[in-house]
Amino acid sequence: MLRSRGSRRVLAVFLVVLGGVLMAMAPEIWAGLAVLALGVAIELAGIALERKG
Repeated sequence: MLRSRGSRRVLAVFLVVLGGVLMAMAPEIWAGLAVLALGVAIELAGIALERKG
């Protein structure tokens, strides 16, 4: 997928920040739970990309 360590790191940082923003902006209703779960999943993907490099 991404072979370059620099581009993988940039993507990982972007995903972690995006996940944090989604978690912070999740409304306090049932739909917010889906947004929160999506934020957590995106953040975990970013962390996994960072650890792989």
